[in-house]
Formats: sequence, structure tokens, C-alpha cells
Amino acid sequence: MENGQDSKTGLNISVKSFITAIAVIFALMVAAYVLTFLIPSGEFARTTNEAGQTVIDTAAGFHYVDAKLPFWKWLLSSFLVLTGSGSGTLIAVIIFLLVIGGAFNCLDRSGIMNSLLDSITRRYGGTRYKLLTVVILFFMAMGALVGSFEEIVPLVPIVVALAVRLGWDPITGMAMSLLAVGCGFASGVMNPFTVGVAQSLAGLPMFSGIWLRALSFVLIFCLLLFFVRRYAKSIERPVASGGIIDAGESDPAMSRAVRAFILILGIGILIILLSTVVKALQDYTMIAVALMFLLAGIIAPSLAGLKGGALGRTFLSGVKSIFPAVLMILMASSIRYTLEEAKILDTILHGAVGVAGALPKWAVILFIYLIVLVMNFFIGSGSAKAFMLIPLIVPLAQIFGISPQLCVVAFAFGDGFSNVFYPTNAALLISLGLADLSYTKWARWSLKFQLANLCLTSLILLFGLAVGY
Repeated sequence: MENGQDSKTGLNISVKSFITAIAVIFALMVAAYVLTFLIPSGEFARTTNEAGQTVIDTAAGFHYVDAKLPFWKWLLSSFLVLTGSGSGTLIAVIIFLLVIGGAFNCLDRSGIMNSLLDSITRRYGGTRYKLLTVVILFFMAMGALVGSFEEIVPLVPIVVALAVRLGWDPITGMAMSLLAVGCGFASGVMNPFTVGVAQSLAGLPMFSGIWLRALSFVLIFCLLLFFVRRYAKSIERPVASGGIIDAGESDPAMSRAVRAFILILGIGILIILLSTVVKALQDYTMIAVALMFLLAGIIAPSLAGLKGGALGRTFLSGVKSIFPAVLMILMASSIRYTLEEAKILDTILHGAVGVAGALPKWAVILFIYLIVLVMNFFIGSGSAKAFMLIPLIVPLAQIFGISPQLCVVAFAFGDGFSNVFYPTNAALLISLGLADLSYTKWARWSLKFQLANLCLTSLILLFGLAVGY
């Protein structure tokens, strides 16, 4: 899809993007190992709360331990991570991506993706900036109201390919999809995985204090839309004419296949939306999305004429094409494994909390924001960070007269935005590979937005403090 010349929409990670990502992650792996020699090992005592969740026991406190990491463990950490904490989720993400890879390859080779993109381009090419606004709003809402992030990775290559068809580039497509969902996720309006968990740990009613988070959503949406539109205007080209518009219209089998794909995709999105009200679905959302794409990758291509052995070989080819992403996931996850095995994450957190205690009131809430930003580099899971951080930062904030509600907002901000910037986030690395973008190029482009957003969200926190939120 480079420069809009390639209409291929299959999930094929480019060699250049893969090498860049691997180099960045390996450098971080080495840095993590060096930290194990510079930072002493320590840990907080942990206890089980009334809901059966393991949280930090602030009464028992922190103590230093002897837990140096052997070199061989670091060397094999990319594989040993499959035996560590959170390995079940990691394995689920890998299987999820392999299924998506196979399904998309079938959809691409059967011509369904091109037909769908041609149809959208023909219908909305004349109002492409309105479509850009709607797509950004949709993805932000998915993150803010449902807590979707990894689940939308399968949609990223579709949006990237659409952006290229509409005369923009892969960066625009990434911003319309992954960056948008990350911003929505961080605004946390009704995000069950950050705000929901954090409020329950802080003893607050679920999704209470929504007005400030809703205001944050609107302001962040306006900022993101401004950045993306301005960039899109600067690189826009005429809308691509597409290659098979007439063929798609004249082929009843292809029309049926596209309709089947849209129907199954719609069911998948509906399941994600239902997870906000049906709590039992939240633990199985990724499985449900994977199943929907598996069905879409079999049923729709079969209707388009790709059947039997050809369908199976195409699916397996797609699975093979996604294997580089698996290596990236394992290497990125090994950084957390290294720091956990050496028991220095708690030491870092202990030191940060100690620094916060010496700051003025207005700076404490911003420092809490910073603490979460730093910890998010190592721990991608919002729920895992909530169990680790909320029992510490809420009592600290209350000493300075800062409400638990504002702490939750700071936590959501710190957890979400950096997911689409940190090279330790697996969903970001995979999406960049599928969009044929190097991490360095994405980081250079998105840095200005991240800095502007950091200023905006810091002002929101100071505003919340001023009005007694």
C-alpha cells in the first residue's frame, strides 16, 4: 500500500517494518536486562480483597528481596514468557491474530476486500472528509464505551486500505482506526477495563463521575480530528478509481459474498457492543471476534468462488504471513517478564510514590498521571495496572485532598494514550506491520499529537482539581 500504489489488503508484514520493530524491541530487551543490575529487587506485600482480586497490601508495605535474573532466563525470555503471569491472555492474542491472518488472506485473494473498498470509495469518495470524521468518531466510541483495543486490530488494514483508496496514505488510516480507538479507550467514558476496574478498587460506584470523562472525550476528539484532517489535507491525492467496480456490480456471487462479509462483521461489532451490558461476554469478546472473522473468512470467500483445497491453502498461507507478528508479541512481552522475574517493577513504583509525597498538591495529580504512563511502558494490561497502582495512588492522593474520582481519570489517561505510541504494545506493532509502516515513521508523525494531547489532558486534570471533581 506504499504511496497508494498497491491495492492489496491482505495481512502481509513488510520485511522493512518487521526488521525495524524487531530492532527496537531487542534494544528495549537489552535495556530491561541492564536495569536488573541497576535497580535493587523488591516487592509490595499483596492480599486478596473481598472480590477475590489480588491487590497491593498498603498496610504491610514494601520490602527489598534478593531476586537477580540469570542470564539464561533473559536469553530465553521470549519463550519463557509463555509460562509466566498473563500467559493465558498472551496465547489467546496469538491465536486470535493467526485466525485473523488466515481469514483476511481468504477475503483478499477472493476479491471481496477490493470489491468492498471499491463500493465504499464510489459511494463516499466525494464526501471523504465527512467519512473520515465518522470513522474516527466510531473508533473512539468503541474504545470509550466498550473498552475495545486489541479487538479492532482486524479492522486496521481495512481502514488503511480505504484511506489509500480515498487519496490519503497508511498513516491516515492508522490514525483513523488504531489512534482513534486508543484515544477513546483513554478517555474512559465507560471503559470497563480501566475505569470500571479502577473505580471498583477505589470503592466508587461503577462509571460514576462520568461528566468529566465525557468532556474529555469531546475535547480529545476535536484535537484528534484537527490533527488528522490537517495531515490528510497536506498529502491528499485524487480519489482512486478502483479496479473492479463494474465487475463487482455485474457479479451476483461477489455481491452475495460482500453482503455476507458485512453481515458477519456487523454481528462481531454487535457482540462487542453487547459486552458493555452483558458482563459475561467481556472475558470472551476476543474469542467471539476471532470466531466471527473465521466464519467470514470461510463463508464469504466460498460464496465468491474460493472453495475446497484452494480455500484451505489460502487460509494457511495467511496464517504463515502473520507469524512475524507472533515473534514481535513474544519479544515485547518478554520485557515485562524480565522486570517481573527480577522483581524491580515494585521497586520502581515504590520510588515513584515516595517522590510524589514531596510534591505540591497541583503537581501530585500530574505525577500520578506520569507514574501510570511509565508503568504502561512495561505493563500493557489496564486491569493488571489497576490492581497494581490504584491501592497505592488513591490513598496517596487523598492525603493531599485529591478525590479518588480524579485519580481514576488520571489512571485512564496514563493507561490509554501511550498504547498507540509505546513500542512495547503488541497491538501497535502488529498494526504497523499490517499497514506497512515502520515504528520510527509512526512515532515521528504521532509525537506532535501525543505532546499536544499530553498538554490537553494535563489541563483537564488541573481543571478537575480546581472544581473539586
